[in-house]
Amino acid sequence: MRLTFPTMLTLLRIALVPVLVLFFYLPVSWSDLACVVVFVLAAVTDIADGYIARKTGQTSSFGAFLDPVADKIMVSTALVLLVQRQETFQAIFAISAAIIVGREITISALREWMSEVGERALVNVSWIGKLKTGFQMTAIGFLLYHDNMGWIPIARIGEMLLYTAAALTLWSMWIYLKAAWPVISNLRHHGGTRSSTPD
Repeated sequence: MRLTFPTMLTLLRIALVPVLVLFFYLPVSWSDLACVVVFVLAAVTDIADGYIARKTGQTSSFGAFLDPVADKIMVSTALVLLVQRQETFQAIFAISAAIIVGREITISALREWMSEVGERALVNVSWIGKLKTGFQMTAIGFLLYHDNMGWIPIARIGEMLLYTAAALTLWSMWIYLKAAWPVISNLRHHGGTRSSTPD
């Protein structure tokens, strides 16, 4: 398999995950800013790899598989780091993070299954999913920076954005599950099963 440039960008995003963790725990004054730079760089590669792949005709099934995986690894890692640093409303913050990560796992599994039964179009990304992603990525950026900018409470704004993202996450998950339910129900009633193997 030949690696295309868009796929290399996706692999770079995965490689940035340990770099984010390293900067997060680095005991220096600029570690928070470095975390934001790494996270923003990952977000830029996310936009760039898809755009370049479409413009140059370098789309591939491997790239289509790897791209969302890279996103979820980066976002999940960032949320795990932020949960352990959170000092206020810890339970609410942790639940919000769990909702976001749990939704990503659930919808990824749902999309894979819907692809297998030929109904992938029913669970394509919706506008509410894109809105959720916008709030989620902005929230993580704010929370990674953490320090106030003058009178602007960066961390508190990040928390509010994350709670909003969690609410949008539940909404978008409901939309996807509702769209997929007729297919699920039909296969269940007609005895449609799929063999599976242990993880």
